[in-house]
Amino acid sequence: MPELALDKPFALAADAVATALSTDPAQGLSTVEAKRRQRLCGPNRLRRRVARSALSILLHQFSGIIVWLLGAAVVLSLILGDLAEAVAILVVLVINGAVGFFTELRASRSMEALLRIAEVRSLVRRDGRVRKVDAQDLVPGDIVLLEAGDIVTADLRLVEASNLQVDESVLTGESAPVEKDTPRVAADAGIGDRANTAFRGTAITRGAGEGIVVATGMGTEIGRISDLAQSADGEASPLERRLDRLGHRLVWLTLALAVLTILAGVLQGHAFGTMLQTGVALAVAAVPEGLPVVATLCLARGMWRMAARNALITRLSSVETLGATTVVLTDKTGTLTENRMAVVRYLLAGGDVAFEAKGEARAGDDRLAAALRVGALCINAEPGDGAAEDHGGDPMEIALLTAAEAAGIGRGWLKEHYPRVRKHAFDPDRRMMASVHADGARFLYAVKGAPEAVLEACDRQLGAEGPVPLDASGCADWARRQSEAAREGLRLLALAMKEAASDGDPPYEGLTLVGLVCFLDPLRADVPEALRASLDAGVRVVMLTGDHADTAATIARHAGLGEDGLVVIEGRDLRGFDAETAGEDMRERVLAADVFARVEPETKLRLVSLFQKHGHVVAMTGDGVNDAPALRKADIGIAMGLRGTEVAREAADMVLMDDAFATIIAAMRQGRVIFANIRRFVVYLMSCNVSEVLVVGLAVAAGLPPPLLPLQILFLNLVTDVFPAFALGFGRGGDRVMRRPPRDPGEPIVGRPEWIWIGVLGGIITAATLAAFGLALFWLGLDPQRAVTVAFVTLALAQLWNVFNVRSVGGRLLRNDVTRNPFVWASLGFCTVLIALALWWPGLSGILDLPHPGAAGLRLAVGLSFGPLMVGQLLLALRRVVWSETREGATDSETAAPHPPHD
Repeated sequence: MPELALDKPFALAADAVATALSTDPAQGLSTVEAKRRQRLCGPNRLRRRVARSALSILLHQFSGIIVWLLGAAVVLSLILGDLAEAVAILVVLVINGAVGFFTELRASRSMEALLRIAEVRSLVRRDGRVRKVDAQDLVPGDIVLLEAGDIVTADLRLVEASNLQVDESVLTGESAPVEKDTPRVAADAGIGDRANTAFRGTAITRGAGEGIVVATGMGTEIGRISDLAQSADGEASPLERRLDRLGHRLVWLTLALAVLTILAGVLQGHAFGTMLQTGVALAVAAVPEGLPVVATLCLARGMWRMAARNALITRLSSVETLGATTVVLTDKTGTLTENRMAVVRYLLAGGDVAFEAKGEARAGDDRLAAALRVGALCINAEPGDGAAEDHGGDPMEIALLTAAEAAGIGRGWLKEHYPRVRKHAFDPDRRMMASVHADGARFLYAVKGAPEAVLEACDRQLGAEGPVPLDASGCADWARRQSEAAREGLRLLALAMKEAASDGDPPYEGLTLVGLVCFLDPLRADVPEALRASLDAGVRVVMLTGDHADTAATIARHAGLGEDGLVVIEGRDLRGFDAETAGEDMRERVLAADVFARVEPETKLRLVSLFQKHGHVVAMTGDGVNDAPALRKADIGIAMGLRGTEVAREAADMVLMDDAFATIIAAMRQGRVIFANIRRFVVYLMSCNVSEVLVVGLAVAAGLPPPLLPLQILFLNLVTDVFPAFALGFGRGGDRVMRRPPRDPGEPIVGRPEWIWIGVLGGIITAATLAAFGLALFWLGLDPQRAVTVAFVTLALAQLWNVFNVRSVGGRLLRNDVTRNPFVWASLGFCTVLIALALWWPGLSGILDLPHPGAAGLRLAVGLSFGPLMVGQLLLALRRVVWSETREGATDSETAAPHPPHD
């Protein structure tokens, strides 16, 4: 509301914010005033995004143009009285719709998880008293009290902060908790730099504080991200766009063929009614009725395969999208790293020691043993039930405790030998804390804190032979080593100690510096290999993180990014960046970057859009609330299932149930195989359909009776075409599928080379069928009905054998990607049985109007049906010779001729 709106409260002094919101931090709002403000501002809730209904999901299954074309064929068949034909097409539509509906019904409701934040209660000062109120009842001007363990329920401008630390990784992506204070910050400070603000949805990890509510509901940062995610409409998948383009071409092809055939027949003297039925037959022949259902089932099977590999797909078409991915924009925290602090190095007086947990042997060096001991003593973190992840407390303290335990210095042993007798809490002015422990008749003081503060309190350092004096040059050397480690993106704490006769000595005087301990959110073990696999597959990986540039660069180098020199861009350099108005140099620099640090949600969204506008298929990974808008906008959003927030999981198209980046590579391979399989069965289906069109069209143009009837064509399309096509969709792919670059995102399923091959295959099948039809009429002297049966059998069998003509060019004659597929052999056997039933089962042969052609007719049909197979194999052999000469050393590829190297 205008009277409560406050622009950039983080840039104002705390008392100025209180004055602007008419609140007294000591008394808080009155109950009456709080109710008035709630009427003005509404409840502190996020706007609910309308979820997709089951009906909308069902209707989506019938939105493709090929489905519309089949629907038109149903209507036309009913008008012409062909009930059996209409029912058969309807069965196809129902099967396709059912498969797609049930696989997409479980699709996510992106923002519902955010609403759960409003279910908690907050400690608020009202009417001068502290009370708990529902989070949804907070209003601007309320005074909220914070302590460790709380979830922040509104955006707060802090007015008090005592040793306050907040985990903001869910919002900013920064892995370590951030220190909070009350002084105002610059007006252009990013979210991660607003040290005086506690944001809704973040968690208090240490200390206490108070803050004035400056934003509620959709006005909070998390609300703004929610709005971005809801407004970031997802792009249609590449497969959906390709199938739509193919469908549009088929519409015009179908209409043109039907009209030309009807005109040609009428000019030949045939009755208009007869030619209208023939035109319908051609329309049915031109449309691959099996394409929607086979494509849907192929994607569904890919979805099930991915689920077995811990990749849960929530949007069916996303299965194929992975195979077209050209760039992966990945979050750092929790995706490339483990989202925890770990000790990676100790800086000791004698040199640096890289820390690896290898048991008690690590404590052999007295200096390292002392550092491990001091670090484990001077903490507040408590051990859990045994596993490191069960420890509770500050992440850096948990890391110190975990490191000591890994080196054989357990908390139980420390309590027995060094029982704590006194603790000095963290002093924000001194930036140190201390604990005092009994050590026989004396006392051990363990101190940790900011390196520069601890160095100033030390007059000695721990050397190989024991404590030695620490002079000015020594302090300068320690400061240099600290700066070098910080430039690597490491976080540092200093460890110090002293022995005393009393437990009442000043804790921060006369200390001996033990060393500096370096922390890092460690890289996930499987990431380097997965990134190498991405590079081998020609897929770029770009890191987006809310962390500092140095930290991000360190992780990127360890992961293997930026082989030609790491390019890092900070978020502040992208504020106001607009791809439409930015200069060409800036756009190229952004597109070439390996790491984007300190980025905000809007920046991630703009980067996704920028890569998409430059022709990339973008996969976006993430696990935080701040990733949700970009996950939704990307061609495929990938969320972490274990560490990720529910918001990220529900905004994504794919969820990694094991959080392993390597799972993306496995899913990407499956996506590439699926596209190759789809292209292969489309080539197969279309070549079969072209042969049907040419058989009918050329016969009518030549003045012959139609060699096929509409219902016979439909039987071929729905039975003998679909099952081999479905078997082709079950191919598992070869070894080299991930060792070549991704295909051009604009490349159609059926391009010019595929259309040429479709035409060649359709032409030789047509020649064999028309030859059989003509020989049956004029050589064997069969009547037209029996000659139609000969043509039907020839065409049906030739189409079955045609499945071997869509193998890859690089495959061998007897051992290739088609012959190795057991589903192909099963489908051929099944379809042969169906063709036999169509001839010898009276009920089916009567419906299809297929009188038996006699032994001579069958011999003629079976013999000529092998002609297209032999011609096709000869052409493939010739193409293999040419292909081998031009691609020396290449091996079997993944797709039907003539595009072996690219799919």
